[in-house]
Amino acid sequence: MSFLELAKKRQSTRSYDKERAVEDGKLERILEAARLAPSACNAQPYHLTVCTGSRAEQIADAVSGVGINRFAPDVPVFIVIAEDAYNATAKIGAKVKHNDYRSIDIGIVAAYITAEAESLGLGSCILGWLDDEKLREICDVSHPVRLVITIGYPAEDDKLRDKKRKNLSELVTFK
Repeated sequence: MSFLELAKKRQSTRSYDKERAVEDGKLERILEAARLAPSACNAQPYHLTVCTGSRAEQIADAVSGVGINRFAPDVPVFIVIAEDAYNATAKIGAKVKHNDYRSIDIGIVAAYITAEAESLGLGSCILGWLDDEKLREICDVSHPVRLVITIGYPAEDDKLRDKKRKNLSELVTFK
């Protein structure tokens, strides 16, 4: 499958088959894709915590509320992405250029994780609605949690939806 085909197929899964576990080998491939994701100065300024079982149940509670992410209790695997420190080169570059490379790098690693999950027939969803304090405690991390990614097999009724995106003419300018 080409990358463009993969991009057309990948969507935020919000209905999971809670009876179907993610195989260790597939999870290892997703994590290897994350390890290979590019980052500013190769700093990889993030830490990934993989949560399954009873820990996943705790994570589900920390990413749900007021009707948001109601599907979370059915998710078998959560990857919690916490911000980490820059390396020296990236730290200097961020300060000089007034740019938060960590946020960019976390976005890139999230894209690699979700793309590899899709390539393996798994669903994923990037969650930004989260209880940082609760997640730090569950995952035993000291830095802010920025994103949580759900991983699992989509439920049978989770069909491919039409993508609602801007037209290229609204998104791109050629100069």
